[in-house]
Amino acid sequence: MFPRDPQFQAKAARVLDLYQGRWQDQALAEDEFVISADEKTRIQARVRLHPGPAAQPGQSRRVEFEYARGGALQYLAGWDVRRAKLFGCCEPTTGIEPFGRLVHQIMSQEPYRRAQRVFGIVDNGSAHRGQVAADRLRQRYPNLVLVHWPGHASWLNQVEICFSIVQRKVLTPNDFPSLAAVAQRRLEFGAYYEQIAHPFEWKFTREDLNRLLAKVQPAPALALAA
Repeated sequence: MFPRDPQFQAKAARVLDLYQGRWQDQALAEDEFVISADEKTRIQARVRLHPGPAAQPGQSRRVEFEYARGGALQYLAGWDVRRAKLFGCCEPTTGIEPFGRLVHQIMSQEPYRRAQRVFGIVDNGSAHRGQVAADRLRQRYPNLVLVHWPGHASWLNQVEICFSIVQRKVLTPNDFPSLAAVAQRRLEFGAYYEQIAHPFEWKFTREDLNRLLAKVQPAPALALAA
């Protein structure tokens, strides 16, 4: 409720402008694209100790409570907010190299490879933090412009909607015999979702953000014990 970043309004507003198809008061061209990217971490494979009964008419499926831990993986995803295209990969860990593989998956194919500009919207996670990450990726992909959210702005990140869909449609309940089964189901869903997806009807704009922040008072300073 209380933005800590003094530049929260300006940083968030420029991303909201990208959602509206604008950058620095100029309309995006047809060969400019906007990708919202992030990581969904620690997706567990819970190996149920006993098979649960199938769903019955008028009764939801019941899932066995006891399970063995089958490990966890990380899901990295990029969402083209204008074309409704979902990119994704499953990795054992997060970090610069796994994120780089997601970026390569996107930037190595058309129309992104030869696009005028591709705006990559990311948070401040360690794999893509700050100007260092922007410069590193720009060296490899000259048409990639990394745009960072301010802190605590995940509620404005469109890829989080994709994660919510994956959580409800793929990972609930999260009973899998292995991590390989988690990755397979996730990737199969991604291929299916691309066929039916449409751009999200995003209505929250820069003006809405300004009105909201005008109502938020700065958080009172916490008194420290002597």
